[in-house]
Amino acid sequence: MTDPLRAALYLRVSTTRQAEVDLSIPDQHAQTSAYCTRHGWRVVAKYLEPGASAMDDNRPEFQRMIERACDDDHPIDAIVVHSFSRFFRDAFGLEMYVRKLAKHGVRLVSITQELGDDPAQVMMRQVIALFDEYQSRENGKHVLRAMKENARQGFYNGSRLPLGYALSEVDKRGHRTKKKLVIDPVEAETVRLVYRVYLEGDGSKGPMGVKEVTKALNAKGLRTRLGARFGVASVHKILTNPVYTGRWRFNQREAKTGRAKPANEIIEVAVPAIIELSVFDRAQASLKARDPRILPPRVVTGPILLTGLAHCATCGGAMTLRTGTSKSGKVHRYYSCSTAARVGKTGCKGRSIAMDRLDDLVTTHLADRLLGPNRLAGLLTSLTEKRA
Repeated sequence: MTDPLRAALYLRVSTTRQAEVDLSIPDQHAQTSAYCTRHGWRVVAKYLEPGASAMDDNRPEFQRMIERACDDDHPIDAIVVHSFSRFFRDAFGLEMYVRKLAKHGVRLVSITQELGDDPAQVMMRQVIALFDEYQSRENGKHVLRAMKENARQGFYNGSRLPLGYALSEVDKRGHRTKKKLVIDPVEAETVRLVYRVYLEGDGSKGPMGVKEVTKALNAKGLRTRLGARFGVASVHKILTNPVYTGRWRFNQREAKTGRAKPANEIIEVAVPAIIELSVFDRAQASLKARDPRILPPRVVTGPILLTGLAHCATCGGAMTLRTGTSKSGKVHRYYSCSTAARVGKTGCKGRSIAMDRLDDLVTTHLADRLLGPNRLAGLLTSLTEKRA
């Protein structure tokens, strides 16, 4: 009696919302399991992919399944899906992975599109894959068109909210709840503080740079929406986001490639403003004037010996270059903790050591270890043997 065929089930839906409220995955599981039972196959693995597009292979469970199916111990004989579109919605991608699996003796089986391996049925699978790809791209166009119209009417489409805003339900259309952005009073004060400190200072000193603003926010115990300490990037994003002037932009970039879209495809939605346009424009002018591509930073002469090698013993962060000037005008260079430089003393108390001193310590130690008499004798003996 031959051993039953070993099957792996692959179950997928396109969005996390579908995964949370839809019955598609339980239904796929029930049908694929029943199919295996009818054919006397043994299910040895299940791979669930909630909220992942099948237009590419950037899917953790999918990759884990393919890797396991191609292992040398041949643990799987067939991958079972509800339809080929659950496996891949790109015709080229489907064929590439079908052939890769076939090289390792693994079949791809669709329970609703049962096809064999003869040329006519292979061609039918390819035709089905082309239709699946076409339908997916058409659906994407229709969804984007609906989202753009939703944005034109001033409604929220589901991207991450910028700091300073919350959502308010304003309308109910069938089973869909329409929402708009409103100002969060507490977070809005943090946004105003960022602009005020950047442009005017905190009272003890004048206008601050982005790094100094970041340190000031963290020193006050303020946090981002996710509860993390502020970083230079998050503060810079606040200072450059036009939403705070009442202009929320939708459809700015391609979802997959991140490429900027043409201006005529961007939808601008009016939202409550947190700061005045004149304040935002002053911030942009200041950022442009301080841009290192326009105003070069201090020129650093000579290589930095331990870049990427030295780390802070307190927090583990990288040690980076910091310079200081004495009263005599001499420039001193130090290795300093990057965490403390980036987020302030709340991130790390900060360690610092003169660059010359640490470089000398490291090079002296290496010279003592590598160029000692015993070590040199061994090296010379080895070279002599190789030459002989």
